[in-house]
Amino acid sequence: MKITDIKLGHISVPLRKPFKTALRTVHSVEDVVVRIETDTGHVGYGEAPPTGAITGDTAGAIIGAIEDHIKKQLVGMNIENMEEIMLKLDKSIVKNTSAKAAVDIAVYDLYGQLYKAPVYKLLGGYRKEIVTDITISVNDPEEMARDSIEAINRGYRTLKIKVGMDSSLDLKRMKAIRAAVGYDIDLRIDANQGWTPKEAIHILRKMEDAGLNIELVEQPVPGHDIEGLKLVTDNVSIPVLADESVFSPRDAMTIIQMRAADLVNIKLMKTGGIHNALKICSAAEIYGIECMIGCMLEAKISVTAAVHLAAAKSIITKIDLDGPILCREDPVDGGAIFEDYRITLTDAPGFGFKEIHGVTYRE
Repeated sequence: MKITDIKLGHISVPLRKPFKTALRTVHSVEDVVVRIETDTGHVGYGEAPPTGAITGDTAGAIIGAIEDHIKKQLVGMNIENMEEIMLKLDKSIVKNTSAKAAVDIAVYDLYGQLYKAPVYKLLGGYRKEIVTDITISVNDPEEMARDSIEAINRGYRTLKIKVGMDSSLDLKRMKAIRAAVGYDIDLRIDANQGWTPKEAIHILRKMEDAGLNIELVEQPVPGHDIEGLKLVTDNVSIPVLADESVFSPRDAMTIIQMRAADLVNIKLMKTGGIHNALKICSAAEIYGIECMIGCMLEAKISVTAAVHLAAAKSIITKIDLDGPILCREDPVDGGAIFEDYRITLTDAPGFGFKEIHGVTYRE
């Protein structure tokens, strides 16, 4: 099975409601779709969101990285030579992790098809069903409480609450949500780098004193501030999850060895795809550090790849893969089955994609 062409397209999927964080407000998923064609007629799909505020990758940058650098390296290669493909993909251009992730995902899709097995079984096959949390966008406390109740009525038992825009209001938000949902629901908070280290310690201690029973706090400080992240980890009881601080396996090792966080968040768009994400899983297993797997605002193509990784590895104990659930429609036939909080995999080869609707391919 030899790569003959890599085509790029665009997909637009409206969200059910605006997605608001400390960094941005988004109304629709606008992603680059990768289609890798082969001499056997098999097709592999990948996807990358232009999340400039986090990865620095714009749609133009993703397209340019693939068309001008990655494609030239990979066309003509055999899918069975996975290690060589990934070495060339990694060296084709520095950074540009979203572009690399989209191609990596499409290659793994073909790899599963080559060996007539779902990817999660090739990677470990730990389980075929997982349960995700759902994100509550940052808004006024009353609106966030209503959104939380709506999520619980849909069956969710874990909510990920966006905070970080106003620390004093964040405490009110969490009090309102906890009062609305009670204590049988797990609450995670994500500050999206919105606090300084001292501010994070102050507000998190207040949440502890208020008895809000927070499961974890995700990336309380700017991603580059590893020392600040460690300061927070050392001075609060709430477990700290590193997200924007971790792009590469080397980043993960630094965080783990410094004990700068209690957990590590894996996102394929930050790692450059499954190949590097597996290395982070291995490092975490060695040190006994549990992982979360998350996503950007992505449609079902790339999130299905993340589901397969989560299903394959026992070290991934926390799931934050609600991107497709937040979308108003699903343009993907096949792939993982999303039924609100429950995500199930089939035994279809690769990632099980049949057809992607609404994609406009570049000439």
